[in-house]
Amino acid sequence: MKVSEYNRKISGPADKAVWMGNYDQEVGRMLPVYICEDEEQIREAERVYIEKKILIEGYDMEIVACTGSPKELLEALSGEQNRGIYFLDVELKGASMDGFELGQRIRKKDARGFLIYVTAYQELAFETFRYHLEALDYICKQVETQMYAGISHCLKVVTERMSEEKGRQQAYVTVKALDVVRHIPVDEILYFSTTGRTHRIELHTERERLDFIGSMQELEQELGSRFLRIHRGCLVNADQIAGIDGKQKEILLQNGERCTFSRSMKRKILERMSVPAVR
Repeated sequence: MKVSEYNRKISGPADKAVWMGNYDQEVGRMLPVYICEDEEQIREAERVYIEKKILIEGYDMEIVACTGSPKELLEALSGEQNRGIYFLDVELKGASMDGFELGQRIRKKDARGFLIYVTAYQELAFETFRYHLEALDYICKQVETQMYAGISHCLKVVTERMSEEKGRQQAYVTVKALDVVRHIPVDEILYFSTTGRTHRIELHTERERLDFIGSMQELEQELGSRFLRIHRGCLVNADQIAGIDGKQKEILLQNGERCTFSRSMKRKILERMSVPAVR
């Protein structure tokens, strides 16, 4: 295994329920690449091809770990972790964990890293959803040319995504949900709501809901004026409000959802937002 020294920095503290940050804190740094594949011949083929693509395309990346051992890969992640790219096999023979469990362990250290599974078992692709891994892609390694094409595509997609983020300050919220640290762009958050359980908060986006431990009061203070506390159990992203239904005492969100607001908050919502009222 080859391990290079990196100035690593985690995007946010994992032990804090909510943390505000900006994407541009990590843009512009060299992206570390990690490979975990139990078959030596395939592992070496991946390494050589990735190094070749990095050189030819001039990607700002470097392979820092190439191993058949999940333990060795995780050891390479010790300390503060910069966002990385991970090419992982699913079935790691003789190892204490498979590629999905390894992905979960990686997510605890690098919540916004790019997970790419390279395996012969395409039918297991759905498992990445069950494990809440948010994998970038699932590459079949049975045909060498297809594997290389998949790797090439993934490196290009990662580069394009990082380029889009470059020079852009986009705030995000960090939460710990299901023992996994997640970074959610503030622009994608619709609202936060209480769940009825003590100290449990639910974060709502158009695509998912995340349950985590937190305080609505602390959230309100942390997020500032971008969010409105429309009633005791609901904190709404003001930019997501499309209208107000005064008769029903509801706000209308951009995605069509409705949230009830307290009577005392109506004036404050109208003062804060330039949105049409629904009669």
